Amino acid sequence: MRFSYFSNADNTYHGNPRSVGELLQQIAEQAIFAETIGMYGAWVGEHHFNEFGVNASPEILLTHVLAQTKRIRVMPAVTVWPLHHPLRVAENWATRDVLSGGRVDLAVGRGFDKHEYDRFAVSFEQNSAIMAEGLEIIRRSWSEQERWSHHGAFYQFDDVDIVPKPVQRPLPIHVACFSKPTVDLTCKLGYHMSIAPFAAGMSFGGVDKMVQYYREGCVTNGHKPGFVTSSIFLHFADTPEREAAARERQIRFFKENALPSMRTSASAKTNSYDYWQDMAARVAAMQPKDLVSGNVLLGSSQQIVDSVARFEAMGIEELGLYVNIGLKDPVQTKEEMQRFMEEVAPHFAGPHRDLSIAA
Repeated sequence: MRFSYFSNADNTYHGNPRSVGELLQQIAEQAIFAETIGMYGAWVGEHHFNEFGVNASPEILLTHVLAQTKRIRVMPAVTVWPLHHPLRVAENWATRDVLSGGRVDLAVGRGFDKHEYDRFAVSFEQNSAIMAEGLEIIRRSWSEQERWSHHGAFYQFDDVDIVPKPVQRPLPIHVACFSKPTVDLTCKLGYHMSIAPFAAGMSFGGVDKMVQYYREGCVTNGHKPGFVTSSIFLHFADTPEREAAARERQIRFFKENALPSMRTSASAKTNSYDYWQDMAARVAAMQPKDLVSGNVLLGSSQQIVDSVARFEAMGIEELGLYVNIGLKDPVQTKEEMQRFMEEVAPHFAGPHRDLSIAA
């Protein structure tokens, strides 16, 4: 089991005194801090126009993190693939891979906020096909040794040679999977899968069922199953008062920050986002008591150990810990990150153990 830092840069809250710049500085500092406490990596999301999240350029923030660290791996969570030209993505992430000595993963996804697509004049309804074609382009960008051309439905170009090539062969690619069509595409291409527990429950009936579907699909397509990663919210709470505060903070995230963006997909003329309508309705009705261990790590150290063990048993191999959530104080965020690595992580095998032995 691997443990990483995760943030979607949530900042859209009523009466929020924290500026966007302050939050981005906090995220960068926390990602750098993650290396000092033995975390495996740092994942940072991409969102636009001050809605679901306020970090529009994870590639820039993560480049800063790479320059300030020596070991930790970084990954966008995720690059909203159809909003970018795949040749530029290929060039950018290969360059980071070279300069960092092979410390980057690339994670891509379709996203779910139709507003982002509308404002960039990209078809939300066709985003699945756009992503599939783009993933083929990046595969060729990093593998072709001669100049090459491409003429597809969404991208057309001639006579390119993408340089530099990544130092990792291959550079790991993860696909954010919330729906069966995206899992099927991931299996066909043989890439790693990144999930969110609530979406796994909605689309597959549970994390374990989604992991099994993915692994069987990879084998069917002639690939060895890749890594399965998942983001998860984290709140330590040792008293009823702290638990109540943590639950309230998490509910604020869902209702004030996430729900407005979730509802935008409901207007799309494509059935691949139909489940988001039900998901948004559930979030709108959610109460603090509805937060359970399947979608949030909440409680004492032992309770969190037990929850992580359940994720491990279901096939999750890396957790991205979303700690700085719902206007949590940055000092408390670092304290909880360190507490997790000191009191929870040692119960599980993983690269963090090798680091503690070396120390």
